[in-house]
Amino acid sequence: MTVQPADGLSPAAAFPDPSHDQWQSLVEGVLRKSGKEVSGSAAEEALSTTLEDGLTTRPLYTAHDTSPDTGFPGFAPFTRGSRAEGNAAGGWDVRQRHALSDPARLNEAVLGDLENGVTSLWLTVGGPAGVPVDALGRALEGVYLDLAPIVLDAPAGLDAAATELLRLYGERGVARGEARGTLGADPLGHEARTGIEADLTAAVRWAKVCGQEYPGLRAIAVDALPYHEAGGSAAEELGLSLATGVAYLRALTGAGLGVEAACAQLEFRYAATADQFLTIAKLRAARRLWARVAEASGAPGAGAQRQHAVTSAVMMTRRDPWVNMLRTTLATLGAGVGGADSVTVLPFDHALGLPDAFARRIARNTSTILMEESHLARVIDPAGGSWYVERLTDELAAAAWAFFQETERAGGLPAALRSGTVAERLAATWAARSAKLARRKEPVTGVSEFPMPAERPVEREPAPDPYAGAPGGLPRVRRDEAFEALRARSDAHLAATGARPKVFIAALGPAAAHTARVSFAVNLFGAGGIEAVHEPVSVDAATAAGAFTASGAGVACLCSSDALYAEQAAGVAGALKSAGAARVFLAGRPGEYADVDAYVFAGCDAVAVLTSVLDRMGVA
Repeated sequence: MTVQPADGLSPAAAFPDPSHDQWQSLVEGVLRKSGKEVSGSAAEEALSTTLEDGLTTRPLYTAHDTSPDTGFPGFAPFTRGSRAEGNAAGGWDVRQRHALSDPARLNEAVLGDLENGVTSLWLTVGGPAGVPVDALGRALEGVYLDLAPIVLDAPAGLDAAATELLRLYGERGVARGEARGTLGADPLGHEARTGIEADLTAAVRWAKVCGQEYPGLRAIAVDALPYHEAGGSAAEELGLSLATGVAYLRALTGAGLGVEAACAQLEFRYAATADQFLTIAKLRAARRLWARVAEASGAPGAGAQRQHAVTSAVMMTRRDPWVNMLRTTLATLGAGVGGADSVTVLPFDHALGLPDAFARRIARNTSTILMEESHLARVIDPAGGSWYVERLTDELAAAAWAFFQETERAGGLPAALRSGTVAERLAATWAARSAKLARRKEPVTGVSEFPMPAERPVEREPAPDPYAGAPGGLPRVRRDEAFEALRARSDAHLAATGARPKVFIAALGPAAAHTARVSFAVNLFGAGGIEAVHEPVSVDAATAAGAFTASGAGVACLCSSDALYAEQAAGVAGALKSAGAARVFLAGRPGEYADVDAYVFAGCDAVAVLTSVLDRMGVA
């Protein structure tokens, strides 16, 4: 029954129906107050945000922003979900990652996880970072293998790890039809990481074994993480995942499998980032694009992509790692809303080494909170119908498909990897993003913004690199890497001298005039591990030299209003120079002030500025 207001009118009836032109007119007024004289569509464009891949996020989306029909959940093109019930039938699979070589420690960790919300295990087996193959049984002692799906990551060799897992199923009485998980064969992903040319023979052989004998097991992981971790954009990650999947389809069908059977052997792995809307759109677009591949291959019903989302390692920081809890929460939200079947939340200390029990607990509980307390899994495709999400999904899908076709024209993924085409494309993308990070156009909280140089670092047991000693392959990047290098220099200086490099903050006039720029300067220099000395609160030409000498700093930065700069900047800068300041900065846009060497302002190249300061102060 619908309850109507007492007067019989709709609740919205008292409000006028504004037009798009009226909204643009209001935007023009706001921009005019900020000094921007633009009108019409230019006013709307002024509020738009440019993303990677040539995409643009506009400030307003309406019903006029059309996108292709998304269909229904569980039906082609699967944009709304690979299953009809989506994640509403119990939520997503909570998949915890483990890379421990000690079987006893690994066993303790996996049992604790499974007893506290984890529903599947992702294990590194073999190599320097994984449990030895012959110790896998000890590591899984007490684990009900018919209930907990096992996903393998065997960088040192698939055959031995897969053989041992299947042997354990038989030894423990697990019926072949009850075995669940993924063997993790991904020769092209291994080639991308190591540069060792891929041989698809073993992957094809295991796909046949799974298809014929273990209907609940998938043999192959189409892992897009190597491309994300090399600095690739969302469209590049999607495009290369399609190219990988198509390469595997060619190999599997060439070995005699039907398209439907070949598709059933693939699980796709994507990165989930703190940009929740882009993550949602990426997972939705991935399903739509793979459905198109299946349709073009003659099996439109086989295009229901199985997705495993992993919170991004690129976004994880080494400084102030506690913030990573917030980043992974947003990423998990995006993965869940986007319809991922399985989600792995990397612990907040992932970038520092082996996670401790607390970090693993927070990681697994992230999914539990979102499903059980935020009820994120009670709605199928909760972002579906949003004009913004639907349009972003469509535009991202188009960009990814174009890059996929480009890769196919280059001879397919194997040829593109070996020719260096993929590496060059990803390097160019990362270079552009690095410039934004350096200028803090893409802020990294706790690192490039609001750093805490004096905070005691979090220490963890080092984690062995599973790809150590590989001859080549794609690089692995992090958003914090440029600032991390600066902070490491500061740490080394502290260890050698007992003090951090210092900058003297020469604030002019009252607090009302200088506070904003003082805060800016303290944060900027702190991002390089340079301690800001702001004592006394304010100086002038007569007191600046003595205050600078007492500070023990090597450089100085003037902070105040433009009006006070005009009156006092030259005199104070001269006094600082006479006191031995190796370099005098001014917080504000470049101007003409005597004895001021450089200017720092919002959008300046912070990495270049901080590097020059450390160089000038002799910080090795």
